[in-house]
Formats: sequence, C-alpha cells, structure tokens
Amino acid sequence: MREEKIYIKNGSLIIEGLLCKTSEEKGVVICHPHSLMGGSMYNNVVEAIQESFAAENISTLRFNFRGVGGSTGNYEEGKGEKEDIFAVCEYLRKLGLTELFFAGYSFGAWVGSKILAGENNPFTCSICVSPPIDYFDFEWNKLKNKIDLLVCGDADQFCSLDILIPEVKKINSTIEVVRGADHFYFGKEEKLMTNLRKFIVKKT
Repeated sequence: MREEKIYIKNGSLIIEGLLCKTSEEKGVVICHPHSLMGGSMYNNVVEAIQESFAAENISTLRFNFRGVGGSTGNYEEGKGEKEDIFAVCEYLRKLGLTELFFAGYSFGAWVGSKILAGENNPFTCSICVSPPIDYFDFEWNKLKNKIDLLVCGDADQFCSLDILIPEVKKINSTIEVVRGADHFYFGKEEKLMTNLRKFIVKKT
C-alpha cells in the first residue's frame, strides 16, 4: 500500500509523517525509537509495524517526533513527544477515523505508555514492542488493562524478560516473545510481523 508524505500542524511546530489510508474508520499511530539515538519513522521495526497493519486494511500513520527528520522543534525527553502523539491523533480524527490503535517501539512505547496511563487516552487498542524497561521507568500501576499486547525478543538488551513478564501479568496484558531477536530485530522482521498480524486479526 502506498504511503503519502504529510505535514501536521502541532502548535508552533510541524510534524512530518507518512499516511496510508486503507480504512475510513480504523487507524494506527506508530511511534519510533529514541530520537537522539538515530530513531525515526524509517526504522526497520516501525516499517514492519506499518506493513502489518496496512496488510489488515487498517490506515497507518507513522511520523517523526519533534526534532527528527522534517519535524521541527527539539527533543523534549518524552514530554513534548506526548503532545506530538496527541496532535497526530487529532489529525486522524479530522480524517474521520474513529477507532485508533497505538503501536510504539522502544522509546515510542515508553512515550505512548504515558498517554495510555493517563485520563485522556484516545486509543481503543495498544501494542508496545520492546519497551525499554531497563532504561526508562514505566508506570505499571497505572497501566492495568491499558496495553493489549507486548512484544519482546528473548535476547533484548534493554527489555529484560524476567522483569517484564511479571509486570505483564500484573497489568492483565499478553506477551509474545520473538525467539532469537534482540532489541533491534535485524533479520527477525518477518517473525515480528507474523506475531503482529495474528494479534491484529483477533482484534479486528
């Protein structure tokens, strides 16, 4: 499915994104890894997530957080990046999409979790891929029934399974472990997509 380059107004900033509109009702907001560590919407995992949702006829919007690529502004340690996500959600609502999914990878999963844990959560379903729990603090006590699926490799350098699995049980979520994958999923993208598509089909 072809993606269209778009630019979204976000206060005084501009967000650069790629939109693939395959559904008039359902859409997913896809968030990339750490802005200061080379993360962008062109990341291999972000692309795998996008292809998984598009293949199941859900509109996709991946975008660059502020300060990345063609998005203006500067890195704001997750605070400003939350506002970027809200702006993207508002853009999709204006297109008529009423059912929004969240899919965040690494840093993107952490930023998104802050929205999922809040009172103004716009998402009906959420996926967090390799949440970097060894690097960032997650508010697990506020995330019960808020994350539908967590995906992690069994060799992830920033997401220890022995820490993650007990938290998954506490928040009443589901986990899929990609065997042989580390945090970056190089060469394991197809396995990741298989897990994602299986979950998306169940949810739709």
